[in-house]
Amino acid sequence: MEYMRIGVELIFGFFALFALTKLLGKSQITQITAFDFISAVILGELVGNALYDKEVGVLQVGFAVFLWAILLYITELMTEKFKGSRKFLEGRPSIIINQGQIDREQMKNNKLDINQLQHLLRTKDVFSLQEVQFAVLETDGTISVMRKSQVETITREDMNLPPQQVALPRVLISDGEVLWDNLTELGLDKTWLEAELYTQNFSGIQEVFIAEYTPGEQLFVMGYEQPTR
Repeated sequence: MEYMRIGVELIFGFFALFALTKLLGKSQITQITAFDFISAVILGELVGNALYDKEVGVLQVGFAVFLWAILLYITELMTEKFKGSRKFLEGRPSIIINQGQIDREQMKNNKLDINQLQHLLRTKDVFSLQEVQFAVLETDGTISVMRKSQVETITREDMNLPPQQVALPRVLISDGEVLWDNLTELGLDKTWLEAELYTQNFSGIQEVFIAEYTPGEQLFVMGYEQPTR
């Protein structure tokens, strides 16, 4: 009888949550905001705990899921009718890269470091910060990227040109610290790095927020502030 009770409650919980997902729409699945994440955890707890609590039956599970569905539905209506509530309940997108410049204040507010930013960019097939004109961190944690026009307009295939060897950009300085492994793998040293920084009016590594190097190209450097020398 115990296994029968668990089986009935599990099947009921499955169909109740399935119906709830259909009612609320696909946004609960495809756009997981902080509020949606909390909703998913609570719904899982409601059904999961009820399965092993002998004093909780199908009616109690159904009531809890139904009540939570009403609260979610009211919240969805609020975000549709009152625009001011969207920022609090769903958050809002943040412009992380604006006109090719990284907004460090936005990164700090969103608890995002440079390595996480690069990871997000690579998911959009962007391997160099130099290619990005705008990057927007969406409310679900994904990133939307607009590339600079010079890397968007035309390809070698469009011009019937033969393939060209592609080099992977490497970060040599991240947040004022040298990534020695990357520097060594490229066959470079600290003397070369400091000389490159000097040619771009940076007097020291500590002034550099990010430095990226693609073999055959000039070192791309972005400082905490614009160099004054």
